[in-house]
Amino acid sequence: MQSTSQFSAVIQSVRAIAGILAIGLCVCGTSVVSASVSDPAQAARSLAHRLLAQRADQFRFQTIPADHNCDLFEIESRGGKILIRGNNGVAMAMGLNWYLRDYCHCHVSLYGSQLTLPNPLPPVHPKFTRTAWAKYRYFLNYCCFGYSLPWWDWAQWEKLIDWMALNGVNLPLSVTGQEAVWQAVCRREGMSEDQIFQFLAGPPYLPFQWMGCLDNWGAPLTQNWINRHEELQKQILARERELGMTPVLQGFTGHLPAVLLAQHPEAKSHRIKWIEWETALLDPLDPLFPKLARIYLEEQHKRFGTDHVYAADTFIEMTPPSGDVKYLANLSRAIYDGMATSDPQALWVLQGWAFMNQAQFWTQPRIRAFLDAVPNERMAILDLFCESTPMWNRTEAFCGKPWLWCNVQNFGRTVALGGALPKINADPCAIRHNPAGGKLAGLGFVNEGLDYNPVVWDLMFEMAWREEPVDLDSWIRHYSRHRYGRPNPDAEAAWALLRQSVYEARFDDNSIIAQVPSLKPANGTPYDDDSLSLAWKQLLDAAPYFSNTSTYRFDLVNIARQALANHASNLQHEAVKAQQAGDATAFRATADRFLHLIRDLDTLLGSREEFLLGSWLADARRWGTTDAEQARFEWNARRVLTLWGTRAPRDYARKQWSGLLTGFYLKRWDWFFRDLEIALKNKQPFDDRKFQEALEKWETDWADARDIYPSQPQGDSVAIARQLWAQYGPVILNGGERELESLTTGKPVQCSHTLPGHPAHLANNGRSSNTDQFWATDVTIDPAAWWQVDLEKPTTVGRVVVIGYYGDARHYGFTVATSLDAQSWELAADWRDNSAPSTAEGYNCEFVPRSVRYIRITMSRNSANTGRHLVEVMAYDK
Repeated sequence: MQSTSQFSAVIQSVRAIAGILAIGLCVCGTSVVSASVSDPAQAARSLAHRLLAQRADQFRFQTIPADHNCDLFEIESRGGKILIRGNNGVAMAMGLNWYLRDYCHCHVSLYGSQLTLPNPLPPVHPKFTRTAWAKYRYFLNYCCFGYSLPWWDWAQWEKLIDWMALNGVNLPLSVTGQEAVWQAVCRREGMSEDQIFQFLAGPPYLPFQWMGCLDNWGAPLTQNWINRHEELQKQILARERELGMTPVLQGFTGHLPAVLLAQHPEAKSHRIKWIEWETALLDPLDPLFPKLARIYLEEQHKRFGTDHVYAADTFIEMTPPSGDVKYLANLSRAIYDGMATSDPQALWVLQGWAFMNQAQFWTQPRIRAFLDAVPNERMAILDLFCESTPMWNRTEAFCGKPWLWCNVQNFGRTVALGGALPKINADPCAIRHNPAGGKLAGLGFVNEGLDYNPVVWDLMFEMAWREEPVDLDSWIRHYSRHRYGRPNPDAEAAWALLRQSVYEARFDDNSIIAQVPSLKPANGTPYDDDSLSLAWKQLLDAAPYFSNTSTYRFDLVNIARQALANHASNLQHEAVKAQQAGDATAFRATADRFLHLIRDLDTLLGSREEFLLGSWLADARRWGTTDAEQARFEWNARRVLTLWGTRAPRDYARKQWSGLLTGFYLKRWDWFFRDLEIALKNKQPFDDRKFQEALEKWETDWADARDIYPSQPQGDSVAIARQLWAQYGPVILNGGERELESLTTGKPVQCSHTLPGHPAHLANNGRSSNTDQFWATDVTIDPAAWWQVDLEKPTTVGRVVVIGYYGDARHYGFTVATSLDAQSWELAADWRDNSAPSTAEGYNCEFVPRSVRYIRITMSRNSANTGRHLVEVMAYDK
């Protein structure tokens, strides 16, 4: 990693000016380490008491110097107590968490905690020490303030901040209460109160306003809301600073109310479009730009102080009005100068998402012009999507700027199991030893919502304190132990299955249940559903030991939920086949099974507080002081989950939540199936356009509704999960469209190469309808592009069916070869010149029956791209 001494020297000179707090920032490489004038050890003690009550008295905390300006903690037994030392509150909290996990086998998470401490506490000899290589440990995405946090009060925030400290977060995004800052700016510029309230967006849409995406949508707010959230932000910042975090506040981006442009007709501006909204952006060279930037920071500093670190994203998902490199440099310089003029020690934190989202616009010369306009030591880049599409290796490591390896993990706070554990484990370490990696400064978890995968959080934040990757199989086994409090072979087997399936790569919620009803093929999963279902069964077998443990009950519900949601796609596929065959009886029967599954899933999720629509709506209503205010906030809470805007991005923030399943998704599908059945019985074409128009009207009305959903969990999670396994488990594992008669199903496989998330065994798992489960490689890195199966003994084969990715107009070229020893191969079918489109039925390759043990498919061509894909390969004797 390149030296960052200049950046380090600048940050070490920073002193905060916020209220009664003095925040000192010191950096090793590119780290920010905060220490307030309050006692860091006392801050750690207070956190321990909030977490452990009286057992906290068995811990002592001491402040020690940093390790060459790097965060560190030490743990040892001393005087009959556990002594935890650290250079700030965050480091000590991380040490406490490490001890609770590795020595006491406890677990603290946002989704269940298990804190059964042994008595006496296990001793620590010799002293255990950890130093963080990642000097920045960033947390939160703007979107999270809309999809998870908009309705939170101080009690909820206090628990989150403690959890952040326990996981070593030292650089949290802190943009609650920005409404008060903007109200003050607008007042100083002469806007009326009505104009201000028509500018500010509704609560879940506010973070998108701070990124310049929209204005007004979901308005109006109330003065009561603004005042209370200003006070809430002060509480949040005080606690974050007390623990030694450096809150990242908002910077001025050039986005402003359109009304101000009418008052300044001489000002040069641009209109920026995002989805269905247009906003106003000041030209960076206009004199109004620095004036508003100064006023904005004055009002923010007056309310919230400063730690000299600011987030500002002018074009997060919008195309800039000009691609001229001088314009882009002027804009970047104007944004930075808007911070630095008021705060000479300002550090700009920029999301690198725009470079990926608008990749055609952001060529390397434009990226360089934008980044080079700001001194390297005054900017840090968040490479948001490193678990999928990193940008550091496409931007010359952000042209010398310090940057963070970040994990989005979750979009819209959808509910899904998944996470790229192998990449999180290996990539940051590899980049640190890669000369092309530039100035890697730390890690960031930038989830769009508080994701439902605690295991991903744990590994991500732990890796900030590890110099080398862990052994994932061993790590996941230990995770099972401290997650539930003791070792258990069934729980360990369940987590081994999960590690090899859902946690091989990131995964969004693609369940057909939460998609707009249609006859289109259901989306599937990129992993083996059988492994997931078997994990559900294994975890159920551990119930006698853990049935009263909150962490276990959450995981059991979450795993069962995913298995059932995935199975819904199989049922939708069966319903579509029956409709296409004109079989009204079979269609009705399958549709009823699909709807019944949604009801069962709703019951399961209703047993856990984390999956309740009613809690989300109740939290929204409590911020209103009048019925009208409560109705407006509830509209915002419902709308953001469904239509979002007037009709887009529809279902982006979909949720598998109890209440939303039966109150929204079930009703959509029931209506769709009924209309389809009528058309089928009358032998008439289904009018999908008419249905969709009526459905959007119904969805609009649903957001206006005020019906109440349960806000407290109901039923026993373990009993419900056991009942549903008895009902669905055997069907999921052995039913549906599984091609059991194929000679290849479940047999050992090999391949020349595989892309992440698309292992070789997905091409012979017996499921051909799921176009998200396939083996994949790419000829740009794997010219050989072959896949083969071992039938384990000589077997007569006379036909092979090859199913490539289908659903569009593409076609594949390939050969089929057979062998008895995997050394000498005989060509069985040559389809290299094929031009027939790929379909669900596949390419039927018949040949003279022969004795075969090995079958190899070599993919020579794909008309769509350089990828090579096999959804399923099946073999038959004739």
